Amino acid sequence: MLTIGKVNIFFKEVYVELKKTSWLSRNEVLRYTLIVLAATLIVAAVLGGLDFLFSEALRSFILK
Repeated sequence: MLTIGKVNIFFKEVYVELKKTSWLSRNEVLRYTLIVLAATLIVAAVLGGLDFLFSEALRSFILK
């Protein structure tokens, strides 16, 4: 029974802390999500391009 009481206290404290949290608005979440997706696509394109260039370089110079 002692641990159940500690668990209840823990969740009550979590609830109090979550009420103090400053949450983002829906527009901010959407904007930041789009920024992260765009950055991810750009980095993926750059890395894919570098991979292609290095593969072609290896294929043409080393694997003749």
